Amino acid sequence: MNYRHSFHAGNFADLVKHALVLWLAAARQAQGPLTVLDTHAGAGLYDLSGDAARSKEAEAGVARLMNAEGRTPLMEALADRVAAYNPDGDARYYPGSPLLIADALSDGGRYVGFELNPPVRAMLAEALAGRANAEAREGDGYDLAPAEAARARGPLVLIDPPFEKPDDYARAAEAAVAVARRDPSATVAIWTPLKDLETFDAFIRRLEGRVGPTLAAEARLRPLTDPMKMNGCAMVVVNPPAGCEAAANEICGWVAGALGEAGGRAEVWTF
Repeated sequence: MNYRHSFHAGNFADLVKHALVLWLAAARQAQGPLTVLDTHAGAGLYDLSGDAARSKEAEAGVARLMNAEGRTPLMEALADRVAAYNPDGDARYYPGSPLLIADALSDGGRYVGFELNPPVRAMLAEALAGRANAEAREGDGYDLAPAEAARARGPLVLIDPPFEKPDDYARAAEAAVAVARRDPSATVAIWTPLKDLETFDAFIRRLEGRVGPTLAAEARLRPLTDPMKMNGCAMVVVNPPAGCEAAANEICGWVAGALGEAGGRAEVWTF
């Protein structure tokens, strides 16, 4: 399964990822200025009338979020940020993690987004232009983020690979372990698709016993019976701040309940 940012922008998985990342950034920077490192930053801002219109995933994701009644506080926080990029009241533009994070950081905070694809890195730099606290760097975030984390002192690291290559699960896990070993005070948030339990369980086994306390938050839109579909997604958070379990339950519960099919559910657990 290929996961291109532009093709899937604004889908249900982005809602889970970005709502929780916004909460994590707020929780961590309550302790002081925060550095956020993003291993696979993407373009930063997405026009949903492009690739995403062909996939129609944004219609089943952010469009439904923006029209939903009774949004929970953390989903409302994400909807507010999306609305800021759509002053006409529609949902044509969707901000990715670079813009959401950079705009959420308080004084002294810093965002560094790594992007391996040069044209996409150029789009990222354009999207971040004018933000003195944000930087787009060209390179392999799997390798560069751990080294930068060692210099950042307690950063938040987002690992959000495209899952275009067969070793993305392994490299995501190894990057998380590398960050945790270089700075045990770092919080690492890893996004993964949920296709089948075997793949996800193998990913979890790569982390067990090698990192600190870890939370897994799953939003399943349907039972994990067809490994050819993205049946859900998960955020795995190493060294979660206090309150993370409640935040993850709120976010995953809303997405599974509001956007899921029969048999969809949320599950949050620790190891």
